[in-house]
Formats: sequence, C-alpha cells, structure tokens
Amino acid sequence: MLAVFRNETYARLFSAQVIALLGTGLLTVALGLLAYDLAGDRAGQVLGTAFAIKMIAYVGLSPVAAALVQHLPRKPVLIGADLIRAAVALCLPFIDAVWQVYALIFVLQAASATFTPAFQAVIPDVLPDEADYTRALSLSRLAYDLENLISPALAGALLLLVSFHWLFLGTVVGFLGSALLVWRAAVPGATAAPPRPFRERLTRGTRIYLATPRLRGLLALNMGVAAAGAFVLVNTVVLVRAGYGGSEVAVAQALAAFGAGSMAVALLLPRLLERLEDRSVMLGAGAALALLTLGHGGWLVAGGSVGWGPFLGLWLLTGAGYAAVLTPSGRLLRASSQSEDRPALFAAQFALSHACWLLTYPFAGWAGVVIGLHATLLALGLVAAISEAVALRVWPPAAAELPHDHPDLAPDHPHLRENPARHAHVFVIDDQHRRWPHPA
Repeated sequence: MLAVFRNETYARLFSAQVIALLGTGLLTVALGLLAYDLAGDRAGQVLGTAFAIKMIAYVGLSPVAAALVQHLPRKPVLIGADLIRAAVALCLPFIDAVWQVYALIFVLQAASATFTPAFQAVIPDVLPDEADYTRALSLSRLAYDLENLISPALAGALLLLVSFHWLFLGTVVGFLGSALLVWRAAVPGATAAPPRPFRERLTRGTRIYLATPRLRGLLALNMGVAAAGAFVLVNTVVLVRAGYGGSEVAVAQALAAFGAGSMAVALLLPRLLERLEDRSVMLGAGAALALLTLGHGGWLVAGGSVGWGPFLGLWLLTGAGYAAVLTPSGRLLRASSQSEDRPALFAAQFALSHACWLLTYPFAGWAGVVIGLHATLLALGLVAAISEAVALRVWPPAAAELPHDHPDLAPDHPHLRENPARHAHVFVIDDQHRRWPHPA
C-alpha cells in the first residue's frame, strides 16, 4: 500500500490531508469547550446547531462552489480554501457571542465544501492506475479514522499545558501546513470543459450522478451507512454510560472498536477489490450493516441483553461494514465520469452523502430521547435495510446498466439515432471498466 508514496505529488497531497484533518480534530475539541464557555449548560444546543450549519453548508454549497470554480486553476482554489479556513480558525478565540460561532462556522464549512470535493477530484488524475487509486482511497479512510483517535489525545495533551483557546492555533497551523504542501505539489490541471451556463454547471454533477445506476445505488448505500453510523456516533456515549454504567474510558473503548473495524477493512480492501467487484463488496457490506443494526435493535427491544464483550464486537463489525461501503465509493465516481466532469461529480457525492447524515444525525439524537435508544436503533436498522433493498434494485449487475441516454443530447440527436449504445456518454461504464465513446 505504501508504494503510492513514491509518487511525490500524491505524498504531498496526502500529507496535506493528514495535517488538515489533525487541525480539524483540534477544532472539534476546542469548539466544544468554547461553546461551554459561552453558553454553559446550553453548550449541547450550541454545538448541535453548529453541526447542523456544517451539514447545511456541505449540502447546499458544494455544488455551487464546484460550478463557480470549474474554470479556475485547481491549485489556487485549494490553497485559497485552506487560507480562508485558517483565517476563520484564527478568529474563533476572540469571539464573545454565540451568533458569531454560527457565522464563522458557516464560512469555514463553506470553504471546506469547496476544498474537499476539489481535492478528492484531483487524486484520480494524480494516480491514474486503478490499483494505486484504490490504495489511496484506503489510506484516506485510515487518515480519517486515525484523526478520530489522535486528535482528541493530542488535544488532551495540549490542554495540560495551555488553555483551550490555543487549540485554535493548532487548527490554523494545520490549514496553513495543508496550503503549503498543496502549493509545493505538482497539482495537475483540470481537463478543459466546454463553456456551459452557470445553471447547467450547477446541476451537471447531480444529473450525471442520478442518471448512473451504480451511483444511484451508492446514494442508497450512503443512506444505510448514515443510519447505522449516526447511532454509533451520536448515542454511543449514552448507551455506554447509561446502559452499561461504563466510564469515559469505556466510551473511548467502544468508539475505538468502531474505528478499529474501519481501519482493518481499509487495510484489507485493496487486495479484496483485486478479486471481487465493487458492487459485490459494497452491497455485501451494506447488507451486513443493516442486519447488524436491525438485529441488535430488535434484540434489545424484545428485552434481550448484550454483554460488554459482544457489544464491542458489534461496534467492531459495524465499523468494518461502514468502511467497506465508503472506501470504494471514489472508484465508482472515477469510473463514472470524464476528467472534466469529475469535480462536479465529487461535489454531488459530497452534497448528497451529507444530506443523508443531515437526516440521520438529528433523528438519532432526538429519537433517542423521545422513544428510547433501543427503539431508535431498531428504527435506524429498518432505514438501513430499506436502503439496502433500494440499492439492490437500482444498481443492477453490469450487463443491465448499458446503455442509458446521454443527458446533454435530445432523443432525436443524429448521434443517438445513428447508434444509441455506441454514443452513450463515457460515464456509462460497466463493472469491467469498458468505456463508451463520448459523442462528437
């Protein structure tokens, strides 16, 4: 897996991602402490609103940002987004009102909604070999999991020496370091796209996404992952402390089990995907997630109990299924687009996947209070099961995917009349990666 670091450009971009993630992890800890400093026992309400603003910015602004920067050079766009994020983080220690938190978080997440899809769209061009790209996706998944483990520990160590306000400085350093590494990387230019009206650029990624069967399946799987993952991320602390009577260390152990499952699968996936199709791996993992969540919730609602060891095992397997669905998603996006459409398609995935989390996060939190944790787990398991069923229906085997109409051409266009299959858009690609020519 580490062979991809021989590519100097990728090595610098990956380092930029890791440094920025560490900075973001410090920001999460510092933001919680700032919310308590400003709002006291209403800190949870402030944080919940801030995270909702984050998701709204992701869902609403990533397609807009992709359309606005489509014809701009990639490197300045990435560096500019990092500098904006650094500037916002630098302002956070000096605010003294809750509304200022909301405003700055919106600006910071708007910059992230620009940076992340654009960054993700660069990697396939840096690593054109599919095996190398698959390794890069696994490394990216590992980076996110390690960030969840390392950033809180780093924040705790720093808080022994300084006040929480200084954690924001660590966030600034992370974003500035990311900008510096991107600046030093040989970021390839985007393929020139034909001039299109802004409205068409705004919707192009979503139209391609929803016109491609495998990506409609991916969207359904994203909802299943969000259903299972939201319960883990929102309610683990409550389940462990109230249900098992565990300590803060036990909460950390449960989340570590989830992260360990995710990391283990991320390490295994490159070899696994050499032998199995993406569809088989992702749909199998989605089914496992649904069964684990639904079975766990149903058992608890029926009055059963799960010991501490088996509970950690369930969280480990849930993390494994979570990673097995999410990690290969970049392969589907890469195989379903031309280079010129890739930023818009990654932005569509970014927005649509976060829309799923925007629905499941508040449900996991509020339903846990209103109907109880066990019933909430069962309900989210049902959502995951329905999502899996939808994915199976809308993502058929490769032979059933071809062809579908080119979204930019009228049905009576001469190219389509001449031979519809031959002139299907290049993003109609089967699971053996056979590409169809783009119409002239």
